[in-house]
Amino acid sequence: MGDDILNQDDIDALLNAVANGTLEEEAPVQMFASSVREHEKVEIKDYDFKRPERISKEQIRTLHTMHETFARNFGASASGFLRTIVEVRVAQVAQMSYAEFAGNLQVPTSYNLVKAPPLTGAFCLEMSPLAVYPIIDRLLGGSGKDLFIPQRPVTLIEQRLIQKILTRAMQVLTEAWSTVAPLQFELHEMESNPQLMQIVPPNETVVGVMFDVKLGNRAGSMSLCIPYNTIEPVVDRLSAQTWAVPAQNDDTDRFGQRLTRELGGARMQLEATLAETSMTVSELMQLEPGDVIMTGKAQDQPVVLSVEGRPKFYASIGQHRGARALRVVRQVTADDRF
Repeated sequence: MGDDILNQDDIDALLNAVANGTLEEEAPVQMFASSVREHEKVEIKDYDFKRPERISKEQIRTLHTMHETFARNFGASASGFLRTIVEVRVAQVAQMSYAEFAGNLQVPTSYNLVKAPPLTGAFCLEMSPLAVYPIIDRLLGGSGKDLFIPQRPVTLIEQRLIQKILTRAMQVLTEAWSTVAPLQFELHEMESNPQLMQIVPPNETVVGVMFDVKLGNRAGSMSLCIPYNTIEPVVDRLSAQTWAVPAQNDDTDRFGQRLTRELGGARMQLEATLAETSMTVSELMQLEPGDVIMTGKAQDQPVVLSVEGRPKFYASIGQHRGARALRVVRQVTADDRF
C-alpha cells in the first residue's frame, strides 16, 4: 500500500508535467463493451430515462399488422350493423408515455376501459365525438346531413347506443389478438375525460394505436392504448416468426367457420330432373293435352337433383307425409354422364 501513496515530490512532478504539457495520456478504457473492440468503433447513443423503448420495432410492426386486420374486420362488422359503409384504417402505431397518449385526446370524448382476461391490467379504447355522434345519429334513424357535434359528455342513452358498436369492436379485437394469445376483450367503464381514468402511472410506456374512422361524409378518430405492463406476459409472442406462421392457419380455420356460419342460412333452389328426351319442332307443335312423351328411362331409376342448376345428387322419387319427396341416394361424381 505504501508504494501507491504519492509523496510531495511525486505531486510536484505531476503538476510540472501538466503545466509543461509533457503528461502522457493513458489509453481510453472501454467500460461497457461486451467484447474487445476499437474505441472509435463503439457507437454511443443518448438514452432518455423518461421514455425507455421497451418494445422493439419488430414488435411494433407486428402490432401494426395485427390491428390492420382488426380495422378491416371492424369496418365490415360496423357496416353491416349500421347499414352503411364504415371505413376504418390504422393511421399510426407509436410508443409513448401514458401522459402523452392521454394528453393528445380531445375532451370530452368517449374513453372506455377494456379488460382482456387472463391478462391483468387494462387497455383503453377512445372514440372521438366526430366518430361517436354520426354513429348515434345513424342508430336513431338520422341521415347525418347537417349533423351538429355537441361539446359535452355523452348522455346515458347515448352511452347505451355507442356500447352496441363498441361491443362489436371487442369481438373483432378478440379475434385479432387470438393469433398471439387466447384473450377475451371486455368493455367495462366509460369516461368522458381521459385524465380521470389513470390505468397506469403517467410515465409508464404504452403503445398507442390510432385509427381513422369514416362514416359517410363524416370522419373521426379512434385510439387504442396498450400499456406495456399489461401485455408484458405475451410481448415475446409479437415477433414475426412466432406470429406470422400460426396466424395463417388460424385465420384460414376461422374464416372457414365464419363462412360456413354465414352461408348456413342461405336459401337455394333445388330441381329434380325426372328424364330427358328430344323431339323435332313439328312434333312439339303437335302436342295436345293427354299425349304421352316416351323416354328411355325406367321409372325405378334415380332422378338427378340439381342445386342452383348444377347436378349434385341422385335421388329416388317417393312421398313423405302426403307430399312429393326425394330421397338422396348418392352424390354425383366426375365419372357420371348425363
